[in-house]
Formats: sequence, C-alpha cells, structure tokens
Amino acid sequence: MAVLNFGGVDENVVTREEFPLDKARSILENETIAIIGYGVQGPGQALNLRDNGFNVIVGQRSNSKSYDKAVADGWVPGETLFSIEEAAAKGTIIQYLLSDAAQIAVWPQLKPHLTAGKALYFSHGFGITYKDQTGIIPPEDVDVILAAPKGSGTSLRRLFLAGKGLNSSFAIFHDATGKARERIIALGIGIGSGYLFETTFKKEVYSDLTGERGTLMGAIQGLFAAQYELLRSRGHSPSEAFNETVEEATESLYPLIAENGMDWMYANCSTTAQRGALDWWKKFRDATRPVFEELYDSVAAGKEAQLSIDSNGQADYREKLEEELKELRESEMWKAGRTVRSLRPKGE
Repeated sequence: MAVLNFGGVDENVVTREEFPLDKARSILENETIAIIGYGVQGPGQALNLRDNGFNVIVGQRSNSKSYDKAVADGWVPGETLFSIEEAAAKGTIIQYLLSDAAQIAVWPQLKPHLTAGKALYFSHGFGITYKDQTGIIPPEDVDVILAAPKGSGTSLRRLFLAGKGLNSSFAIFHDATGKARERIIALGIGIGSGYLFETTFKKEVYSDLTGERGTLMGAIQGLFAAQYELLRSRGHSPSEAFNETVEEATESLYPLIAENGMDWMYANCSTTAQRGALDWWKKFRDATRPVFEELYDSVAAGKEAQLSIDSNGQADYREKLEEELKELRESEMWKAGRTVRSLRPKGE
C-alpha cells in the first residue's frame, strides 16, 4: 500500500507497480470467480479477468439479451456459463453485478449459496449501505468486499484493450476469513484498474449517487440544456448552440482537462476565454453549491435509494423510463447532436 499526496491530503492507494498482475493471480489461483449478471459491469469485468488469466464463470438468466451476449463473448453454456444459482454454487468469489433492483429481487436465490469462507463482491455500495431497505444482509462467515471502477463497464473494457486502466475504489465491509484485503486488491488489479484507492461502502455509494445526479450526468445535462435553450432563445441556430454548448466541450476541451488538468486547459485557451472562465466559475460554484448540499443530504438520508427502489419496483418501470429517455432523445438539442455527430470527419 502506497501513501500518495492528493492536493495536500495523504491517501492510501494501490498501484500496479507494487501489486503486479502475477501477484494477483497467485493470490486467487485456487479461487473460482462467479460473475453474477452480464449487463453493465459484468461483461467488462468478466472479460478482463478472463484475459488476465483468472478462473472465471458467468451466471445469467437464459432467454435474455444478456445471456446471448455472454455466449457471443465466448462463454460456453455448461462450461463457463451457468444459471445464476449454479454459478453462485460453484464460485468461491461471487461478484454480484446485477442492477440494484435485480440484486434485491435475486437475493433470496443467491443467499443460500454464500457458504462459509466465500467472498461476496460488489461494485456499488448500494445494497449493503441501504440494507434495511434492500434486505441484503450477508452471512457473518463470508467476506464482503467492493471494487468500484470509476466509469462504465464499457469504458473499463475499452481502456483495458488499449493497454490502459480505469481507476477504482475498494472497500471491505466484513473480513470473515482474514483474506478479504488481499482478495479485493487482487480482484481490483485483475479487472484492470489503473490504481485502487481505499474507501468504505457508505462513502462509495454516497459519492457515487451524488456524482451520477451531479456533474457526471444530472447536473451536466441541466447545464447543457440551460445554455442551449438560452442561446436558441437569443436567436442562435441549433448547430451553433449545440457546438458552443456540447461539441466543443466534449470533443475539444474535456479531453484536455483529462490529459493535463483544468489549469492547463485554461492556459492553452485564448486570453479572452481565460478571463471569462476565471471571472465566472465561482459564480456557478456559488449558485449550484446549495443544490449539491440538498442532493447529498437526500442521498445520506436514504431518500434517493428509496426513490430508486420504489420506481424500479413498479411493473411499468421500463415503459416510464423509455418515456423519460425519449424526452431527452427527441429534444431539439440532442436531435441537433445526432446531426453534428454524423458530420464529424471519418477516420481513414
């Protein structure tokens, strides 16, 4: 475990240099990793682990698109692809990667297979942190661990194939065997993490739910919509409004931030852009901070979790979700976006 300084604060992190892949393989050489669910995180983690030389099987309901995808990805029915119950019975490490709602629904079928000495692995702290609402209460004689990639399963896989990594947090909720720490760090390296930073189940889910509703998805869509609609109302064309709101951000500026930081991006923009950004960023911070305070308090109080559980549990949830997504998809801004994307030059 290395101690690195982040903005003046020391944190415990694990890097590939100090915990190489060979060490991870050695620790898990006698383990069978059962990936339960092949939806969002399942494919990326399962394929990365398999490619890295670990013993991996997949558990997924048959007669589903996810099952068909697993077969297409090379998982063999009866050999490395099983029903959820069969995979859970065979696995010594059970990676519970179903959606939060599906985890609640499947838990009664999974729990009997959590026998002494096994490990129950999550990539999100939701089910455990809100256990009074989810009913997910593991037995005392199993390790309960977490590795949470900071991005989608698709990104995890793409970066792995490019020889890179996606940073992940890790946490230990319960160490029944005395091996929980080495198990979760080995798994974090095995799934292709760039580096691992330590957290708790509660902090992971609080930060994750805040981020998803905030700058990762909710807030950014809100800011995009506000600026786009303002420009349109002042007479700017859809193309101009979209390019100045979204396209320049995602295609030009955000990659520069990812590579070198916000200060570097500012320093490499025009002096007019620099001055405006430096004058206005604190106004946006001060205007939105109360919204983020309200959001975090709602997450900490369990309100966001309950809203998610209640909505996902409705029989017509998928239909309602599609209507909400359609509102985004059919908005003028994202229609303009489809046209702009189609006009991007194609690579050779």
